[in-house]
Amino acid sequence: MAEAAPRKQDLFDEQFLKKLEYLAIVSRKVFAGRVRAERRSRKVGAGIEFADHRDYAPGDDIRYLDWNLYGRLEKLLLRLFEEEEDLHVYLLTDASGSMRTGHPPKLEHAMKLAAALAYVALSNLDRVSIVPFGGEEKRDPLPPARGKGRIFKVFNFLRELEASGRTHLYDAAAELVHRHKRRGLVVLTSDFYDPDGVEGALNVLRHHRFEPIAIHVYDPREARPELKGDLEIVDCETGEARPVTISSKVLAAFAREHERYLADIESFCASRAIPYFRAPTDLAFDELVLQIFRRGGFLR
Repeated sequence: MAEAAPRKQDLFDEQFLKKLEYLAIVSRKVFAGRVRAERRSRKVGAGIEFADHRDYAPGDDIRYLDWNLYGRLEKLLLRLFEEEEDLHVYLLTDASGSMRTGHPPKLEHAMKLAAALAYVALSNLDRVSIVPFGGEEKRDPLPPARGKGRIFKVFNFLRELEASGRTHLYDAAAELVHRHKRRGLVVLTSDFYDPDGVEGALNVLRHHRFEPIAIHVYDPREARPELKGDLEIVDCETGEARPVTISSKVLAAFAREHERYLADIESFCASRAIPYFRAPTDLAFDELVLQIFRRGGFLR
């Protein structure tokens, strides 16, 4: 008898929280000394790090005049500083119909990944929003939150997700850039089963100056289904049915095609410097998060 999938309320138990705290500690060690330096915005104002000088103009705050330079150059120059801003992290999470398949269901795997990345970001005082997509109606996101005490709101929000509807990656990305004006990291977690492909979604994020990260969730058994003979297969998102005859030769060809599908997306991401991570459901979520840390694919 196959082992039952864990209930959603059990996904975020005490053992899960312990793993999250461990990941948060590791993230602080990995990024110590460099994270804050890399989070400076390009906006110039009265901040904590010197950026440049410009000529003094009437009405400027004289507290920022550089008197040392005036003594050498006899010219009034204003000191400018870079302002440090919160990093905004958007977890764009696929909750379409195809995400309910797999063992465990791909949606549950994606939920654990989202919760782990949210906890690490919240622990680093970044602002985190969960943005689910899928289904025929727009899903409201979890508004940006800050501080790791908000992780329980993240858990409750994720528990409410149900996989349904079709995958529209481009629409999800376009809606995000329309709704959220504060740019930041966008972690797109999906099985990428969209007939229109993932390229358009990633491009629209890049063109609007968001920084996408692609996490590809799949069940390894999708590449090698235990099927044979004359069957009718049904698309879990559209309901479209198609008769097929499955042989060992067909299964081998399907496995090669599945690998090519993964490799093509990975190649597209590499050509545009988009971090890409494979997330098979048999890979523990904490191991994947550690891989992301080692690659520098999160919390720039």
